[in-house]
Amino acid sequence: MNTFTPYAPMPFYPGPVSVHPAVSAALAKDYAPPRMGTEYLELYRSVSTRLQALLGTKEDVIIGTGEGMLVLWGALKSLLKPGNVVLSVGTGVFGDGFGDMAEILGCKAVKVSEPYDTTITEATLEKVREAIRIHRPVLMTAVHCETPSGTLNPLEELGRIKHEMGVPFFVVDAVASAGGAPVDADLWHADCVLGGSQKCLSCPPDMSFMSVSKAAWERIREVGYAGYDAVRPFEHAMEDVMTHPYTPNWWGVAALDAGLRAIEEEGLKNVFARHEAVGRQCREGLAEIGIPLWTAPEAVNSPTVTAARIPEGWAWPDWRKALAAEGLVVGGSLGPLAGKVFRLGHMGTQADAKRMSMALETLKKILAR
Repeated sequence: MNTFTPYAPMPFYPGPVSVHPAVSAALAKDYAPPRMGTEYLELYRSVSTRLQALLGTKEDVIIGTGEGMLVLWGALKSLLKPGNVVLSVGTGVFGDGFGDMAEILGCKAVKVSEPYDTTITEATLEKVREAIRIHRPVLMTAVHCETPSGTLNPLEELGRIKHEMGVPFFVVDAVASAGGAPVDADLWHADCVLGGSQKCLSCPPDMSFMSVSKAAWERIREVGYAGYDAVRPFEHAMEDVMTHPYTPNWWGVAALDAGLRAIEEEGLKNVFARHEAVGRQCREGLAEIGIPLWTAPEAVNSPTVTAARIPEGWAWPDWRKALAAEGLVVGGSLGPLAGKVFRLGHMGTQADAKRMSMALETLKKILAR
């Protein structure tokens, strides 16, 4: 029996989100050992193929057990060699974090870092062009939805620069946008676009997925990285379940299947429109009650998460507790934004206009005290 209930009356934490009822039902089943028959492999193939639509690609999509950081580390470790130059294009904590990860792996990081309340502009692109001319990076990275900042980076021009200037590889973090905003891996000339289960797919935080271009597969074979987060063992995952490097997570893939089906039944364009509408409702509602956004006026706001300034006179722990006492669960932020910003995650099941109206009324009520 499905006993699904949201974790709060107004669930707006920016991930993991409240799971979809269909996902809850899929997780309530007992599945046989994945290597005992063909059913699991058929499901893996189906989900892998259908994830291509979410990532905007015709390339392979692999699925691993582990939340989004699994594929972030896996992509870098599988594509890089010590000493390689990595160009990270960052407008927030996670964008700059790509460069930090590359340095941990023994690479040289060149950062084009913009203020954390902005998104990529023509001035950013000129800095990228100059960095490529000087440093000739092996790999470039960017974040589509910069969740801590509530922004959505336009990536088409960045991808065109990668292609025209001959940067071998481009890795994009789309964990908080895939399924809530258009993602165009092939249009962006992206070799690996990374996604996670716990955001717009409304699943638990236990699965991740990534597209892999043909050029990336060649490099992955050359690098030969072996580890739990390695990409190479999944090259033949669609062909034989025995090639999976660890016990396949039937529950996790079944949950992804249910989350995908919910999106497919609604229609991808309708899903995007719902996220856009609720995101706009959130931003306009905050303005009406006098809570300023974190983002600069010229920045592109994300349809999946809104970052706002903690009201004057409130400390973050007290603000969070006051909202939670009324049933409204929101998130704080990270790095230099910690203690200054709170976030409403309106992605997946949480892109809900009725609940957003309740949340805005609750915020108004708390401010009036």
